[in-house]
Amino acid sequence: MKFKPATSRTPVARRTGAFTLAEVLAALTFMAIVIPVAIEGLHIANRAGVVAQRKTVATRVAENALNEALVSSQSQGGARNGVVQEGAVDYRWSIRYSIWPEDSMRVVTAEVLYLVQGHEHDVRLSTLVGNER
Repeated sequence: MKFKPATSRTPVARRTGAFTLAEVLAALTFMAIVIPVAIEGLHIANRAGVVAQRKTVATRVAENALNEALVSSQSQGGARNGVVQEGAVDYRWSIRYSIWPEDSMRVVTAEVLYLVQGHEHDVRLSTLVGNER
């Protein structure tokens, strides 16, 4: 058996497919910028979805309160309020009466307040009624 002596002319096996330190640091820097922006975008989209869902419920609560105020005998004046709970969310509603400046009519306004991620939002519905009621 004959062995060849190792010489400098022997080809050295080169590794391919590895990243350099500069490439890794550039990728980490890019991810450090992109991830917080993406998370904030998801947070905003989530909040918009929750606001839309709760606004739908608040509109239904305001419509029911307004209809009840118009049908009941208490529509002559004063303020009425209450709380409707849907799931874990409280919807605080109130009814206000005010004079309509144009004719002998009154404005009846139902306002519903609700919280989304610590921020208060509201929905207002109004209608005109005759003074003769």
